[in-house]
Amino acid sequence: MKRISSLLASLVLLWACNNGSKRPNVSGIKVETRIQRFDQAYFQLDSNNLAAGMKQLQKQFPGFSNDFTMNILGAGPISDSNQVLPVANRMFFTSYYPVYKELEPTFKDMGKLENELKDAFQLVKYYFPNYTIPQVISYIGPFDAPGVAITKDALAIGLQLYAGKDFPFYTSTQGQELFPLYISRRFEKTYIVPNCMKAVLEDMYPDNSASLPLIEQMTEKGKYWWVLDQLLPDVADSLKTGYTQAQLEWCTQNEGVIWGLLLQNDLMYNTDPGIIQMYIGDAPSTQGFPPASPGNIGQWIGRQVVRAYINKFPETTPEQLMKMPAREIIEKAKYKPR
Repeated sequence: MKRISSLLASLVLLWACNNGSKRPNVSGIKVETRIQRFDQAYFQLDSNNLAAGMKQLQKQFPGFSNDFTMNILGAGPISDSNQVLPVANRMFFTSYYPVYKELEPTFKDMGKLENELKDAFQLVKYYFPNYTIPQVISYIGPFDAPGVAITKDALAIGLQLYAGKDFPFYTSTQGQELFPLYISRRFEKTYIVPNCMKAVLEDMYPDNSASLPLIEQMTEKGKYWWVLDQLLPDVADSLKTGYTQAQLEWCTQNEGVIWGLLLQNDLMYNTDPGIIQMYIGDAPSTQGFPPASPGNIGQWIGRQVVRAYINKFPETTPEQLMKMPAREIIEKAKYKPR
């Protein structure tokens, strides 16, 4: 029995090495990922004296408070002369207090989330040592506010978009008009850290690929997913890509078919924004492909191109890759799936 266990352990180790799952030792990298609870502080204000409460919040959260009132509520800055804010503030507080109370048990303990963010941010500092890790703040905003946003002062997590796919608003007629099922099914707590790391990468490297041909845009976007794999090596691919497990399996089984259809339809160097959006935009599936396909199939192919490049040039660091033009990656990868 011991010999069998040793053999299995050796096979697991060999599999891990062959799949490039080596994880650097980042235990010595110190990062601060305590989540500051703006959501709790805001909804614990005295609803009969919100104006005074907002001034106190401004002292407690000096940067984010105005981000919240200006960019999330759309009601301008906190000031005595702002006549719009008191009305907007009261309407929002009254409408969303029940949402806060319903979410309170789900997000009462942030310890696990803080530890997951710590693991990811340690790898961010390992691969991108010059990046300044932002403070992390949680808030509850209107349902159309972002689930993750990087402001001047913080990485802000909008808890209203992580209540669980069966949350009553998401399944309501209004909710489904705003967030169709293929989107709202991702409104789970487990998507928070992947979405945070996507925001961090876009903060470091804004996507300026909009004018490029389809193949280059796919590869540019594939770079983000490949680096995300390095920052979240233990996170399920479905959480990083947003695909279902069935969609991931379909892509793997039909990789050559996907590539062949793109070539056959002469799409690779197309620059028409409407055509490009069909292949890199979020959707239930990709137009022209079977219903089993995911939307945004282009980014998945883009990551495969990047993986082909990395297989040839394994010494490439994430920082070097993100600075590399897509065309160079494509030419050197010589990606040809079967």
